[in-house]
Amino acid sequence: MEMKGQFAYYKTAKGFFNYRLKSFNKITIAVSGGSGYSSLAALKLGVESVRQNANAHIDDLTLKKKGEPLKYPKFEIYLDKANEFRFRLYASNGELLCISEDGYSTKDACKKGIQSVAKWSKDAVIVKEE
Repeated sequence: MEMKGQFAYYKTAKGFFNYRLKSFNKITIAVSGGSGYSSLAALKLGVESVRQNANAHIDDLTLKKKGEPLKYPKFEIYLDKANEFRFRLYASNGELLCISEDGYSTKDACKKGIQSVAKWSKDAVIVKEE
């Protein structure tokens, strides 16, 4: 059996499309950012953008001494209100593509989450969420 990730999409109550990027074992790695896509075609373009930008550099916003903000495309690592590490992926035009679904207790775990986006988005199939 080939292990593939999936972009499982669903429609929101307001009629927008969103996705969850899942690894082969159906664990959610990341969710679409923003309020959602207006159509399934737009969502598919967003998925392609995730694939194209999944190996972007990391801008660590948790460092004490911050340098110049890195240019897009990029992942940002940041601390949330619960003091957990999270990531978000931005496209080359600065549009938010996806965010981590949950916070991570360590920065290393967060970086592994980013690596999972790159690994599982590459060949992931687009499916309607069950």
